[in-house]
Amino acid sequence: MNNFTWLKHYPASVDKQVNYAAYSSISELFDECVGKYSDSVAFECMGKTISFRELDKQSANFANYLTEVLKLKKGTRVAIQMPNILQYPIAMFGALRAGMIVVNTNPLYTPAEMKHQFNDSGAEVIVIVANFACNLEKILPEIKAKHIILTELGDLLGGLKGTIVNIVVKHVKKLVPAFSLPQAVSFKSVLAQGSNYKYEPKKLILADPAFLQYTGGTTGVSKGAELTHGNIVANMQQISAWMKPKLKEREEIVVTALPLYHIFALTVNCLAMLKIGAHNLLITNPRDMPGFIKELSKKKFTVFTGVNTLFNGLLNQEAFRALDFSSLKIAVGGGMAVQKTTAEKWKAVTGVPLAEGYGLTETSPVATCNPIDGTERLGTIGIPLPNTDVIICDDEGNELPIGERGEIFIKGPQVMKGYWNRPDETALVMMGEWFKSGDIGIMDNEGFVKIVDRKKEMILVSGFNVYPNEVEDAVASCPGVLEVGVIGMHDPKSNEKVVAYVVAKDKSLTAEKVIAHCKESLTNYKVPREVYFTDELPKSNVGKILRRVIKERHIEKLGV
Repeated sequence: MNNFTWLKHYPASVDKQVNYAAYSSISELFDECVGKYSDSVAFECMGKTISFRELDKQSANFANYLTEVLKLKKGTRVAIQMPNILQYPIAMFGALRAGMIVVNTNPLYTPAEMKHQFNDSGAEVIVIVANFACNLEKILPEIKAKHIILTELGDLLGGLKGTIVNIVVKHVKKLVPAFSLPQAVSFKSVLAQGSNYKYEPKKLILADPAFLQYTGGTTGVSKGAELTHGNIVANMQQISAWMKPKLKEREEIVVTALPLYHIFALTVNCLAMLKIGAHNLLITNPRDMPGFIKELSKKKFTVFTGVNTLFNGLLNQEAFRALDFSSLKIAVGGGMAVQKTTAEKWKAVTGVPLAEGYGLTETSPVATCNPIDGTERLGTIGIPLPNTDVIICDDEGNELPIGERGEIFIKGPQVMKGYWNRPDETALVMMGEWFKSGDIGIMDNEGFVKIVDRKKEMILVSGFNVYPNEVEDAVASCPGVLEVGVIGMHDPKSNEKVVAYVVAKDKSLTAEKVIAHCKESLTNYKVPREVYFTDELPKSNVGKILRRVIKERHIEKLGV
């Protein structure tokens, strides 16, 4: 197997091995951080800041509510469904400090998607923002959760500002559809009740599960990647070592526009930056470009992470190009491929290289990254992080020679324990200690890896995984549809777009009807952007629809 300690381009200032078992849990590392950086700003959102000391106190109160008021035991699953607001880190760290497992949930999920994730995870507690509570109400009789904690966007902004934000969001922008959850307890009440108890640290070990991060894996069936405290601590240590040459304790301001419920922002922005006492600037709605850029103009930010669509969108804003980038030290792109033109334009505008990294939910997530010392190689996903091995294999799992195309296999302490309650699915992606990524890549003789294709037929829309099976199920349930095949096609704005080919049994069926039907059960980024009708779909000799052939014919027909 390859040993990456010899890599010529491995940054000289980065340790090739880190002590990934230096802490017994995320909670122990958290305790060290709040002790070191107590008076420094930990998080900021909408102009409101909380210090590490305040984060310590409020997350302890949240933990106390779970253990002392609700009497929940270690290992209880706590689902958190909210955008980037101050309540997220308080609830997340609180749940972990209580010895519980965090189930991160996309706030944009439809009721059907929420129902599957809550029931599959066995979540007993749901922490949700009022904006999405109407969806929870619809599925409440069908889920197992016993406790609901409800918050509004402005609840922790304080005084008049928080009240105004809540009024504007609810009554002016009308972003809170009517709902009725009389059993819900307010987030503020939870913190107040928890403050009546003394927090007692829970005994945790690295093997204990910390997060269930839902992903489609290789089959498209949504399942929870079980990430242990050990997995996350290891990736925190690896990321910190990789960035250490450029970053200093207490001095960094990291821009967190990617949602914290996404594994990229969770580990890189929230957790790894915690370790160095960084000031984390939470952007609740990055789609509001003017508002986002206004926030950036107020800070001398030093670290910026994002996906290609975010970088590209900002670069097309004159106000962004006019910002002062003199403090920026590191910019990292992940979640989807960083386009060469975007990376070149970013460096021209900011003066800082855009280093592309790579990983998956199952690897906590970072497995490789380009060096941040100016020796990055555009078009590649870089080289393995400390304590990480990457090899290229054929279909039988045999390692291929340098320069040959094959599946990317990953081994390291950040590789998940397995899929939650799915040993059969886990067996499909693990070969001993090696995780089979499903991505096809090539490694050069200096260890840089380039992704050239995907073995699995997953579609990547703005950094989010879309699985054809799921979309096909939604389309197939539309009245008038006989058969459907779903593919991903290149899109300059979102990397890929979802395209559906439909055989109709009702000739009055239209693309608009199919799309409208899908919007009822799928999150927006999963909904087909284009629907085409055909008399028949290509199939194998056993009747399996051949998406590969659909894609080939689509390209030939449209010349794309």
